[in-house]
Amino acid sequence: MFSGLFAAYAVLSGNTAGGPTGAELFNLRNVFIETMCLLFSSYTCGLGALSAERRQPGRFLLFNVLTLVLGAAFLIIESTEFTGMVAKGAGPSRSAFLSAFFTLVGTHGVHVTSGLVFLVYMMAQVIAKGSRPHVLRRLLCFSLFWHALDIIWVGVFTLVYLMGAR
Repeated sequence: MFSGLFAAYAVLSGNTAGGPTGAELFNLRNVFIETMCLLFSSYTCGLGALSAERRQPGRFLLFNVLTLVLGAAFLIIESTEFTGMVAKGAGPSRSAFLSAFFTLVGTHGVHVTSGLVFLVYMMAQVIAKGSRPHVLRRLLCFSLFWHALDIIWVGVFTLVYLMGAR
């Protein structure tokens, strides 16, 4: 799915219909902060998974609360970016570029949101059931999902923001 969205963005990124370009819209400082939030959340996610495997529920909860906070900060910054763009008249219906941008970045944001819901569910599982093998397996699945979101974001950051701001 994301490969298709990346391809569509790559094809449509130059079609601004006389509207604003990425260079005019993107605030790389905010995008950098957003990126750091997501990358550090991946680190805390990994520490949380290790803590669960080592049967350290307090550390598990601490690291996963940090993951939750960093993921939520990422979403808040992204929502603020989207709101600001729409307020400037640069919504998804303005041009093919903006339509592809909002679709790609927004789809990633929806996946981050679902990942945070999944994380809350997994924290409740560990609290209720402890570090049983089936819970640890689910935690591994969550961790893989979260790290995959980071990999996708690195692509978004590079293709959309860094190349788009030039």
